[in-house]
Amino acid sequence: MASIEGVVDIQEEQIDEVTILRIKGRLDAVSSPGAEKKVFEYINDGQHNILLDFEKVDYLSSAGMRMLLSTTKKLKTLSGKLIICSVNINVMDVLKMSGFDHVLELAQNEEDGLRKFHLSLN
Repeated sequence: MASIEGVVDIQEEQIDEVTILRIKGRLDAVSSPGAEKKVFEYINDGQHNILLDFEKVDYLSSAGMRMLLSTTKKLKTLSGKLIICSVNINVMDVLKMSGFDHVLELAQNEEDGLRKFHLSLN
């Protein structure tokens, strides 16, 4: 588990060709640059199918949303995909108010997210 500036923890698990990154903490102006750097390290290592588990993300700021957008764009250029799962109601409200629920691919839970990857990979 990598601790990013003591604010966000990212735990990684590999299932088939999907990298699951379980994020814990707040994605705000302080933590988002470090979280983005960590996610981009996975992408640069050749992991282009990323499922972000947001179950333990309790706050998302505009900086966090920018990180999600830049990650989505980067993966699209690499024919990869970003899916975000297990988003709590407060974070989902932020995504809906900003219209990001139409820009990002969301899944109810990890199982649903993995199913979406497998449908697009087959």
